[in-house]
Amino acid sequence: MVKVILRKGRDESLRRFHPWVFSGAVAQVLGNPAEGDVVCVCSADGEAIAAGHWQIGSIAVRVLSFAGDPLAPDFWEQAIGKAFRVRDAAGLTADPDTDCYRLVHGEGDCLPGLIIDYYAGVCVMQAHSAGMFRARTAICAALKTLYGDALKAVYDKSSGTAPFKAGLDLVDGYLYKADGFTEGPATVHENGHQFLVDWGEGQKTGFFLDQRESRARVEALACGKRVMNLFCYTGGFSVYALAGGAQHVDSVDSSARAMALVEKNVALNFPDGAERHAGYCSDAMEFLVKAEPGAYDLMIVDPPAFAKHRGALNNALRAYQRLNAAAIAKVAAGGLVFTFSCSQVVDKERFALAVFSAAAQTGRSVRILDRFCQPADHAVSIYHPEGEYLKGLLLYVE
Repeated sequence: MVKVILRKGRDESLRRFHPWVFSGAVAQVLGNPAEGDVVCVCSADGEAIAAGHWQIGSIAVRVLSFAGDPLAPDFWEQAIGKAFRVRDAAGLTADPDTDCYRLVHGEGDCLPGLIIDYYAGVCVMQAHSAGMFRARTAICAALKTLYGDALKAVYDKSSGTAPFKAGLDLVDGYLYKADGFTEGPATVHENGHQFLVDWGEGQKTGFFLDQRESRARVEALACGKRVMNLFCYTGGFSVYALAGGAQHVDSVDSSARAMALVEKNVALNFPDGAERHAGYCSDAMEFLVKAEPGAYDLMIVDPPAFAKHRGALNNALRAYQRLNAAAIAKVAAGGLVFTFSCSQVVDKERFALAVFSAAAQTGRSVRILDRFCQPADHAVSIYHPEGEYLKGLLLYVE
């Protein structure tokens, strides 16, 4: 392997098992690695301390191993098998009511740059690095070994996530299909509820698995309430609210494709419940501003990431403040607001401060009843706290 030699004293984070080597820590590279090659990372005195994927940018190496050889024939089987055991320990792999979960969550599973979501026998993969994209065939083989005959298909959806400047052949498609497998959206179950997942055309891998526990909390609190679900995507929160006995649910999203799936998901779970649900293809903020004050007892505010890099942080915080101020101002007295941020660069303290500023702007009395984070299958390595991206608050508004 090519050797990446670090500057003196710049190996401390690696010895604490942080999975990134930043370009500024590199003293020299002995060889000429292509992006995605596996390289050996050495301290200034030549000690081999890690191995990982070489890449162009501020992060020079994404570490795959602090001991052992990532080029070993059974590396991928071992690594993905460990990720599966984490989900098994969390009670997700044999739950009769839930047949979808995240199998691999990047750095949280010591596989930086790799996401794999499991949907009732179909694994949907997203490579966020050239190295993971180049390893997709080996990853697919490891999934076959792991799931055996239970594996129906492996779908690679890396065209929107892998680095386009790396010269990769980024065309989404199936890496594997079992005999008799039918392509297209499939029905999965989450906590007993049914959802259509379209991994080919939907956002991310097709469904937002990270809100499973928050959706269950909405179900527990929705009875008799008038509910607004903003940025509803395919209606996960809406289905749970209806299941919890909501009086009425309005789902709002700017995507016509998403709204079509919302209607299908509502009908799938409540064939005779259409009178309790209405869908609106609209800009969420515009819909919220036009809403009658007090018309909703429970609001879900779950926007897409407002900041994907630190340069957008301040604008994102202002956007969170405006959005939450509008929600807090409009919810009925004694109402609940579930509000979230999935922006990794917005930490939970900054997000809470933005919501505090929003509440103060409205002049209403607001209490925090609960706080939310990502579930166990979106694992966070204790050595990589940056992996904690989802944060949420449950607010009670006087």
